[in-house]
Amino acid sequence: MTDQIKHECGVAMIRLLKPLDYYYKKYESWRYGLDKLYLLMEKQHNRGQEGAGLAAVKLEAAQGKEFIFRERALGSNAITKIFTEVNAKIREFSNEELDDVNFVKENVPYGAELYLGHLRYSTTGKSGEQYVHPFLRRNNWASRSLAMAGNFNMTNVDEMFNQLVSEGQHPRDYADTFIILESLGHYLDREVQYQYDHIDKEGKSGNEISALVEKNLDIPFLLKRASKIWDGGYTICGLIGCGDAFVMRDPWGIRPAFYYHDDEIVVVASERPVIQTAFNLKKDDIHEIGPGQALIVKKDGRFSIDQIIAPKEKITPCSFERIYFSRGSDFDIYRERKKLGEQLVPKIVKAIDDDMDNTVFSFIPNTAEVAYMGMLEGLESHFNKEKSKYIIENAGRISQQEIETLLKKRVRSEKVAIKDIKLRTFIAEGNTRNDLAAHVYDVTYGSLRRGIDNLVIIDDSIVRGTTLKQSIIKILDRLDPKKIVIVSSSPQIRYPDCYGIDMSKMSEFIAFRAAIELLKERNMEHVIDDVYNKSLAQSKKNKEEIVNYVKEIYAPFTDDEISDKMTEMLTDDTIKAKVKIVFQTIEDLHVACPNNAGDWYFSGDYPTPGGNRMVNNAFIKYIQGKENHSYQLKLNF
Repeated sequence: MTDQIKHECGVAMIRLLKPLDYYYKKYESWRYGLDKLYLLMEKQHNRGQEGAGLAAVKLEAAQGKEFIFRERALGSNAITKIFTEVNAKIREFSNEELDDVNFVKENVPYGAELYLGHLRYSTTGKSGEQYVHPFLRRNNWASRSLAMAGNFNMTNVDEMFNQLVSEGQHPRDYADTFIILESLGHYLDREVQYQYDHIDKEGKSGNEISALVEKNLDIPFLLKRASKIWDGGYTICGLIGCGDAFVMRDPWGIRPAFYYHDDEIVVVASERPVIQTAFNLKKDDIHEIGPGQALIVKKDGRFSIDQIIAPKEKITPCSFERIYFSRGSDFDIYRERKKLGEQLVPKIVKAIDDDMDNTVFSFIPNTAEVAYMGMLEGLESHFNKEKSKYIIENAGRISQQEIETLLKKRVRSEKVAIKDIKLRTFIAEGNTRNDLAAHVYDVTYGSLRRGIDNLVIIDDSIVRGTTLKQSIIKILDRLDPKKIVIVSSSPQIRYPDCYGIDMSKMSEFIAFRAAIELLKERNMEHVIDDVYNKSLAQSKKNKEEIVNYVKEIYAPFTDDEISDKMTEMLTDDTIKAKVKIVFQTIEDLHVACPNNAGDWYFSGDYPTPGGNRMVNNAFIKYIQGKENHSYQLKLNF
């Protein structure tokens, strides 16, 4: 992706099912769980580089001893910071003490059985360590204490807020993270109180009551009550101070969550290959938490998958996970990204007038490389068919030497663009940013025949088009190609996201700006006015009643018309080569990624009612020139 897009956070949870002494004897370290958490977090570093945090819970902590611990830090090196701090606290003890697992269990911070890690990207600009997960809700009752972290964005924070107020609470913040924490905490308190009142009638002692409360806590019940009005994409993880743990996924399946368990451990992460790598597992060893399901581990180690909310009729896992966000080392994602490249071959061949001899193919490093490989395989197949067709049609008139020459021809592929990562860091500030931006990418001189060759270069997506305009097209043009074809393995991004990706403003999308320009050029401004008036008229309606009228902005135009206008907007008179932009179709996206139907960024078909409200508000903000304000009152990741 040429444009920097902040996106989904990452989660990791570990529950050790054996005593610490077991891991000390088998793996020669009681830190087994802690070390695995570090690995899970580092392997998901791509999912969050603004901050990181971890929480840990000790089972059966002695009275007067802390049972729940947390570290948080900001910055791209936050993982290193928090584990450095954890290690510093551990090193306060002698080697002899650290070799005594019983001593560790009773005295050493983070010598625990439950761990929760989080990597953060903010989606609406909220910053500061206070917004870094995990969040804590402390209480002297271990069963009322809660550490929570998640990968989520809620579209109806106002409704969630009002629900808490209606039940007598006074929420201290409006962000969805705080609201969810307080909602879960509220229903946890009520569940504990219910169990306490029921058991207290039996005349048992305080410690006996506490133990029975912890044993009988009905986690599925409290999750059902807390989540009944949630609207959004989410994977929410919780550690309860008494030792229970849960991970719940939204009923649309928008946000991902995978797990593995055996008799030693339960582990959850946002991505499957992360667990595979950390524990040396096969693909089929790892399972996905289903839409609306919760993975629950009780204090005594009982493990279950419970259906909290019925899955929605149309399951819509995020397709951007497959195109860009998740690690390409996943078994299925790798093949899907190759298929995305292969699907584009007919459009590419048309764009170069089937001139394979005079075309060089390349990619935008580094995330488009797998789609590039699929594109090359598809091109090779096409080229071979054309060669076979030529030989058959000229049978008896073509010499053996001509056949051998023909068969030697190959698709011409080169690494034309090279990303200068250090320069990109440097250009983040300063008045000369636009000039320096043109040098984010270097080119390989001599990779094209000047004035003769076309250049086809694939990217995984085009959002704003800023880097294309400021850098890529300009620097590729220095090679003097006859034609530059920019290929996007994803469809045109037309609509904002509201489920955890940093794409909230209509003006961010080059496709939207192109459609607006076309409407103005063709004296169709009334369409813009009509959409605004319709959007404004429904702004006070319940989210379930709101319609996505922004679709009408694009309706008068074909995909090619919008693509051509985008090309015009991204080039100027200084570009010598002819430029064309080619996009994946939504239909071919679904062919390549059949199990991830979430395409609202491209189609405007939001899976939840709150999604239509978000796009409605985003368009109103655009027209009113108030896009710097959040598209929901105080929506926060």
